[in-house]
Amino acid sequence: MIKMTALELVDDLISDLEARLNLAPGASLETKQKSDHKKQQQGKKKEKKPKPQQEKKKGAPAPPADQPDICKLEFKVGQISKVWVHPDADKLYCEEIECGEETPRQIASGLRPYYTEEQMLGQRLLVVANLKAKNLVGFKSFGMVLCAAGSNEDGSDKVEFIEPPEGAQLGEVVTFEGLPPPVPLSGSQVEKKKVFQKAMEGMKTTDECLAAWNGHVFMTSAGPCKSQTVAGGPMR
Repeated sequence: MIKMTALELVDDLISDLEARLNLAPGASLETKQKSDHKKQQQGKKKEKKPKPQQEKKKGAPAPPADQPDICKLEFKVGQISKVWVHPDADKLYCEEIECGEETPRQIASGLRPYYTEEQMLGQRLLVVANLKAKNLVGFKSFGMVLCAAGSNEDGSDKVEFIEPPEGAQLGEVVTFEGLPPPVPLSGSQVEKKKVFQKAMEGMKTTDECLAAWNGHVFMTSAGPCKSQTVAGGPMR
């Protein structure tokens, strides 16, 4: 039996401890701790932090496939705040119309044969608000006013505004009795799909002079819209 000196016994115990702690020969426990900490930090750097999910932007609701043409248009309650004769067109008025928006809408209307400037100023009416802007003899028009057409007793043409009730607020969007709420298309879509032309086929006043589309009355929170005297007349 080989006898070990005290020094050899201590060396043997140190070697055994290094093996158990996975230390390199002669390395201190502090060195081991620093090494382990470094490996942990490197491991954390390699871990990719999950990117926060961005919420998808919600666009305007898509109109239902069976949406009536009239519900693709936007009719707003308005009032003429300024009117003047178009300098280069015999039948046109130029108007500024308050529609509850930041600035008045500029609209040109072929109403000079039917209304004086005094009759036009202050008139409450309906504006077709989602038509594509058009240049009318050099004047850019952002929509159109809605009127009903009929005949006078002498056979001459008669044109009257479709008027909202007094209690309807400027800017209020018209709804249609018995139909879902309007989901207006953009002006470009209205023009491309000829929405207004298609809707005009069913737009006429009732026997009570109420504005209607295929019998569905134009409504505001204060009641129906109507012309003064035109019954059963086309609206345009």
